[in-house]
Amino acid sequence: MQLDTLIVNGMVVTVNPDFEIIENGWVGIKDGQIVAVQQHRPGFLLPNAIETVDANGGIVMPGLVNTHTHLPMTLFRGLADDLPLMTWLNDHIFPAEATFIQPESVYTGTLLACAELLLSGTTTCCDGYFYEHFSAQAVSLSGLRAILGQGVIDYPAPGVLDPSENISVARDFIYRWQNVNPLIQPSIFCHSPYTCSEKTLREAKDIARSTESLFQIHAAETRSEYDLIKDGHKLSPIAYLDSLNILDSRTLLVHAIWLDDADIDIVARSGAAISHAPESAMKLGSGIARIPDFIQAKIRVGLGTDGCASNNNQDMFQEMDITAKLHKVSSLNPQTMKSRTVLEMATIGGARAIGMDRIIGSLEPGKQADILILDTHAPHLTPLYHPESHIVYAAKGSDVRDVMISGKWLVKNRELVSLNLDEILDRARAEGKRIQEWRTHRETT
Repeated sequence: MQLDTLIVNGMVVTVNPDFEIIENGWVGIKDGQIVAVQQHRPGFLLPNAIETVDANGGIVMPGLVNTHTHLPMTLFRGLADDLPLMTWLNDHIFPAEATFIQPESVYTGTLLACAELLLSGTTTCCDGYFYEHFSAQAVSLSGLRAILGQGVIDYPAPGVLDPSENISVARDFIYRWQNVNPLIQPSIFCHSPYTCSEKTLREAKDIARSTESLFQIHAAETRSEYDLIKDGHKLSPIAYLDSLNILDSRTLLVHAIWLDDADIDIVARSGAAISHAPESAMKLGSGIARIPDFIQAKIRVGLGTDGCASNNNQDMFQEMDITAKLHKVSSLNPQTMKSRTVLEMATIGGARAIGMDRIIGSLEPGKQADILILDTHAPHLTPLYHPESHIVYAAKGSDVRDVMISGKWLVKNRELVSLNLDEILDRARAEGKRIQEWRTHRETT
């Protein structure tokens, strides 16, 4: 059999069930799938391939899985920082969205996000926002693999000025994008238990179930949210969602910071998954999620960046580094959240959280060829003793040399193949200029 692509001369970090690390390994790819992952032994004749790529001693690993982001919010990067969540949302983000979020800006912001994700090694993302059809068009152009959720909220929102239409818009989005692009799965994203009524939550989940789509929701993100739900429903946010029959294996709880032992038991029993976005939570002062306890309870946990308005980047390498260190310092235990655990959260763990672990998340025969190559020829990556430690504590998104999704190269030698970066940056700067003018006018009147 002739391979389409053969990657050679790499340190292959498989993230398979045995967490095999193969020195001087090679990966064979055919028809978008991985067909072999092996060590190149002396005297062994490598298979024929149309294309042979030399990893040059770098790390070959699974593409990263970002389980929570808001792609178009790259346009709000740095717009309002150093603020509590509710002030940030109500006084800055919601007004900016009401003014500037239109189909064209969503498309541009999503293209910018896709460029950032690809160049820093993310091959799959889980998104939720408004005008999601236009995000889907941009993601399709980029070649990124994604779960894309149409945002649902019980207030006038971009593209859904009448809140009574929020469910029908989300349903139409799912029907429109189901089975259109094998790399895109449509989804529903309910903003939160405090911005969506009981009726909205139930109806949105019913649609997600009937279409076998992922249901995403911010939940138990802040103490104020916890108190609000507790006062109104006499239940914690997690117990409230459970009482509505929202939680199951196709529910992704984003943040999940304010959980007690009873909440953890509920999530574990329901089979729901959690997306951990520590940088955003740290920046907004929301708290620290009990990730080691979640893992101990066998809850599926993935890693996410959140949107650029609250992070302010989508570099999953930085997210891994912060995840490991945050939980060490909060527990006063340097053995908490070891590098292997965190790397799994960013790859196979993230894939499990969004229900895609059978096709992505590790380098194994039969899985989709979603692969990145890290260039380790840099001072901060030299010498190399333990690649999993290097990936979590030393590597940066800028160290990514090549990125492949489903057997297709989307980044080669640190340059985008599918997108014109200069054009995207020009479009984003033009949007940014309009937003800055609005911001200046708003602050002076």
